[in-house]
Amino acid sequence: MTESVHDAQQAPGQLSLSTAAARNLSSTTKTPPQMQSISPRWLLRMLPWVQTSAGTYRVNRRLTYELGDGRVTCSNTGDDVRVVPPELRELALLRDFEDDSVLSALSDRFVRRDHEPGEVLTAIDDPAEELLIIAHGKANILGVGEYGDQAVLDVLGDGHYLGETALTGEGETWRFTTKAVTPCIVLSLPRRAFQELLAQSPALRAHLERLRTRPEPARNKHGEAAIDLASGHDGEVALPGTFVDYDLNPREYELSVAQTVLRVHTRVSDLYNHPMDQLEQQLRLTVEELREEQENELINNRDFGLLHNADLRQRIQTRSGPPTPADLDELLARRRKSEFFLAHPRTIAAFGRECSRLGVYPDSVDVQGTRVTAWRGVPLLPCNKIPITDTGTSSVLVMRTGEDDQGVVGLHQTGIPDEYEPSLNVRFMGINDKAITSYLVSAYYSAAVLTPDALGVLENVEIGR
Repeated sequence: MTESVHDAQQAPGQLSLSTAAARNLSSTTKTPPQMQSISPRWLLRMLPWVQTSAGTYRVNRRLTYELGDGRVTCSNTGDDVRVVPPELRELALLRDFEDDSVLSALSDRFVRRDHEPGEVLTAIDDPAEELLIIAHGKANILGVGEYGDQAVLDVLGDGHYLGETALTGEGETWRFTTKAVTPCIVLSLPRRAFQELLAQSPALRAHLERLRTRPEPARNKHGEAAIDLASGHDGEVALPGTFVDYDLNPREYELSVAQTVLRVHTRVSDLYNHPMDQLEQQLRLTVEELREEQENELINNRDFGLLHNADLRQRIQTRSGPPTPADLDELLARRRKSEFFLAHPRTIAAFGRECSRLGVYPDSVDVQGTRVTAWRGVPLLPCNKIPITDTGTSSVLVMRTGEDDQGVVGLHQTGIPDEYEPSLNVRFMGINDKAITSYLVSAYYSAAVLTPDALGVLENVEIGR
């Protein structure tokens, strides 16, 4: 009987034990658990990490006078677009002005204008009689080049403004032409409307009078308090006395944290721990996910993330939409010793298409044993944490790193209790009445930009195919 059953299980003509049967008596060759969401995490690899022993990192800077050169935020309800009243304090004219009711009245006096691509917003030498805020869209500032040809001097985007001095000055003219590159929504405040409100508001008149009579502090081209020096002199001249003034309210960065509680049933760790340690594999994948979240926070966190901490003067717009070699050249020209670009992989692909269209071939360089695309010798590293908007736009970052070069640094604290990796620990939390073991897994981190020119961002990069 036994022999007939065995014969029935064998395939006709089979002379040896089948692999399916043999597998029952052997263990399979297996991989550790795999995880698709692991990325190269170039930012974590390239940033120099500074030990932050007290959990807080203070960035002391030379005193800088605020110039009111930020962006004015606008909001919309349906088709109704308005200036957010407190945002008018970004104007140097209204900086430190405290009366919110007057700012609200000013906001009400803005008039909406819509411009199509190619339309002129301001024309050179025309009378400048209004303040213009670009609520949405992109525009080129055009000037006359050295040989009389037209040159693009700058590119303006959402929140940029022009003509602030026209509100208080008479006989002002535009020193440049501004032309819409995309459909633009522009909010205009005529000088006449501003003067009407000025006549009705004693608080606004007093504020402007204080601005007029207040002595202008000496500053360098970066807005920092000036240091008086003498050079090129001869003989016994009186040398100026000076000192370097410091910012009295330096920024402090506290370490942020990403945490989770890992749970493992004691039965699993007791009975199924060979050939692979179940707890070790659970920890490995959990740590990978925490590191992914760490890089995401370093890019996108509104408090310390690099996209939100780039100085407004270091944010530029693309000239035409897609990322071109000229755009990356402008990013490089705004800072010294740029070490790497950081962009979404789709943005890098869009840059490659633009290079092919122009007949330009980017370099490739070796970074930590990996060949990557480079421009002007600066590696262009992929980072899938940089967001892509619903309209198909993204950003490109470029940075200088390290404390010695006054660059961007990562912050962490090593030597913490129960440390599993640098600045990451795993703490036993006990076993509950369901025999489940819990472990608290925590990663501590932050990032700091030591000087404004250490980080630059190319914004509104179009990556559509």
